[in-house]
Amino acid sequence: MVKTASSMIPLGTAAPEFSLTDTVSGEVKSLQELRSDVATVVMFICNHCPFVKHIRAQLATLGKEYQAKGVAIIAINSNDAQTYPDDSPENMKIEAATQGYTFPYLYDETQDVARAYSAECTPDFFVFDADLACVYRGQLDDSRPGNGIEVTGRDLRSAIDSIIAGRPVDPEQKPSIGCNIKWKNG
Repeated sequence: MVKTASSMIPLGTAAPEFSLTDTVSGEVKSLQELRSDVATVVMFICNHCPFVKHIRAQLATLGKEYQAKGVAIIAINSNDAQTYPDDSPENMKIEAATQGYTFPYLYDETQDVARAYSAECTPDFFVFDADLACVYRGQLDDSRPGNGIEVTGRDLRSAIDSIIAGRPVDPEQKPSIGCNIKWKNG
């Protein structure tokens, strides 16, 4: 389990547009269709990574909670499914149902979206304001597999709560740590 940190793109970066297939509905969804006038969370996750497995119950809870408050929650898997078949679109659909994900779980087969977002690891979190400017990029919280810290989503929740309350998001942010995105060869 190699630990990779997120790249921490500059705050204020515009959310790159995308159109990807939602593995749950089978429909192609764009950022413009899915975005919210409150806040938009884009997270790069996958099925097989131990760091994502460690937090997936919290992701499901967080998704339901914040979707009810008008926040768009979008999950994207950019891993090479040829090399990592657990991350195939078919298995993504099963994972979404098993974990109770109520948000779209999109497949980035070309990996172009991960590159556009400078996503480096799973999980990797990005929060955008109503204008789709990045106000948070970093970790869910301080919990990691085996470190004994409870998974609460504290850091991500704080950023989203600040946006909802109309307060600035604290610019002191910690990078996410996880497995590297499984890039295709060549």
